[in-house]
This record gives sequence, C-alpha cells and structure tokens, in this order.
Amino acid sequence: MLTAYGRPNSINAQKVHFCLEELGIAYEWVMAGMEHGVVDSPEYGRMNPNRLIPVIDDEGFVLWESNAIVRYLCARYGAGGLWPEDLQTRASADRWMDWQTTTFSPAFTPAFHNLVRTPEGERDLAAVEAGKRKGEAAAAILDDWLASRRFVAGEAFTMGDIPIAAAAHRWLNLPLERREAPHLERYYREVMQRSAAATALALPVT
Repeated sequence: MLTAYGRPNSINAQKVHFCLEELGIAYEWVMAGMEHGVVDSPEYGRMNPNRLIPVIDDEGFVLWESNAIVRYLCARYGAGGLWPEDLQTRASADRWMDWQTTTFSPAFTPAFHNLVRTPEGERDLAAVEAGKRKGEAAAAILDDWLASRRFVAGEAFTMGDIPIAAAAHRWLNLPLERREAPHLERYYREVMQRSAAATALALPVT
C-alpha cells in the first residue's frame, strides 16, 4: 500500500492528499511535520534529506516534492484522466502546476504568514500589503485564463488543477479584502464541490 507523509494544513501535503483522493487508490497517511514530528527521525531523513513534507513511499519507490508526486501519481494511476493523453493538454496542465509554485503562492505567502501564522501584535503590515498586491496581480492572470475555460487545461479536470485549487483555497480564504476575480471564484466553487477537494481542503486556512 502507498504511504504518504504530511500534515493536513500544509499546502504541499494538501496537493498530495487531494490527488490521492481523486485517484481513489488505497493509501495510508502518516502525520508528519511541525507538531507531528517524524521529519527529524533518521528514517525520515533517509527518505527525504531535506526533512520536508510531503513524501510518498509507493511500494518501495520514495518520492518528495509535491508537484513531482502529483505528476507521478497521475501518470501511474490516472493516465487518460488526471494525466491527459494529449501532449499539449498535458503541457498546459504542467505549466500551471509550475506557475503555482513559482508565481502564485510566493506572491501572497508573506500576507499568509503574517495574517494566519503570526500573532496580531507582531505582524508586518507592509508585508501584508505587498503580498496582497502581488497576490491580486497573480490572481488576475489566472482569472483572465479561466474566463474562457472551465479548468486550467481546458474543459476537463486534470493534474494541473490540484496545485492551483490548493493555492486558490488559501488566497481566497485569507482574512483580507481583495480585488474581485469572478472567474477564479467560479472555478474555486466548482472544484470545491468535488469530494476529493472537500476532503483535502476541509480545514480552515491555518
């Protein structure tokens, strides 16, 4: 059986959890990271020398890095569905996975950490404002893309939607006023109706 390691309020672990639920394969989830520990153990260090989450062990094949895990799982267990057979569709999904990691999440992460994980009296309000502006700019790019598409790679839900939806979940639930993004908000509402999304992204943003 596949084993996954992570904590439920980590966006990177949420991607893997979301993917596993979408694929409907049997897995065991081991709580790891922060208050759950595990990552500092010698055994975990042998699986991931970075001592970060998530990690999967799929019948002896160990893999870390969340988007790499999502790609692997979709290719192995979701070919023709989450892993599109059409090369250009797959490349488009792939693009948005990388954009989530390099552009979308980094844009608003300073606002997230200050508003969600920093005590109120210690918050850097300038960082919050900068994160808000950059987050709005990134969200506007995605909003424009989704104006003419149901999902990020077209009309079908693919692997590309898993990281994007996990990031949108954080962005749209941050306790701040943000510029409207109607197409992104429509997309998020639709994705959250999927049972896998409701399971993986069930916790409040913490």
